[in-house]
Amino acid sequence: MDYTAITFAVASGVACVTLNRPDKLNSVTAVMLRELSHALDVVETEPDIRALLLTGAGRGFCAGQDLNERAVGAGGERPDLGATVRDGYAPMITRLYNLPVPTVAAVNGIAAGAGANLALACDIVLGAESAKFVQVFSNIGLIPDTGGTFILPKLIGMARAKALALLALPVKAAEAVDMGMIWKAVADDGLMAEATELAETLAKRPTLGLALTKKAFHVSGKNSLQEQLALEAEMMRQAGYSDDYAEGVSAFLEKRQPQYKGR
Repeated sequence: MDYTAITFAVASGVACVTLNRPDKLNSVTAVMLRELSHALDVVETEPDIRALLLTGAGRGFCAGQDLNERAVGAGGERPDLGATVRDGYAPMITRLYNLPVPTVAAVNGIAAGAGANLALACDIVLGAESAKFVQVFSNIGLIPDTGGTFILPKLIGMARAKALALLALPVKAAEAVDMGMIWKAVADDGLMAEATELAETLAKRPTLGLALTKKAFHVSGKNSLQEQLALEAEMMRQAGYSDDYAEGVSAFLEKRQPQYKGR
């Protein structure tokens, strides 16, 4: 596929997806959503891809939906934003959140609206010191989408999530770290180097076990302790039968670096 709204490159087992509309702060269009979906197809099916790194071109990560595509003219027909979410954002964020490889977001500059929640759907989020996360939806009478009402309270708690969503308050990267929204704030000029190193490190790890770990965490909030313990037993059985486990134990006993094959 010839990409126009993103770029896609693979190196050292890492697929790097860059939102690529820098003149519009990488705001999301229907074309970008289709291209992101195709990129996730590749990540899900190409066995040599063992991690995903997501970032934005230029001075921002993503300013959210491009409102030029959803403008309301005087007396004009109102857009069906529910269809936009149901057919575009929802399937994309579901796939990203549940991707069978570890995901890293490198947030440079502003991450607003859908852009903020796109980043927060990744497993590990690094923010440049200049980055800001804003649930901007309430400024135009909308609700947080792209999984925002699901992911944000899980990360920072309901009280903070409600306040940030209702007031559309910007959160700087260091503040986001303090409240548990993201993992780490990084100097602007070192963001991509650190994010790339992190993604490459994850790509070398036993990705089947990492995928199972993600699944276990994702369902833990709705399970009882006994249900979660049963899930852990089933997943541990699956992991224990894997080549990665055998390789990890052999490498440990032989005092060498393991060579994992993952999924």
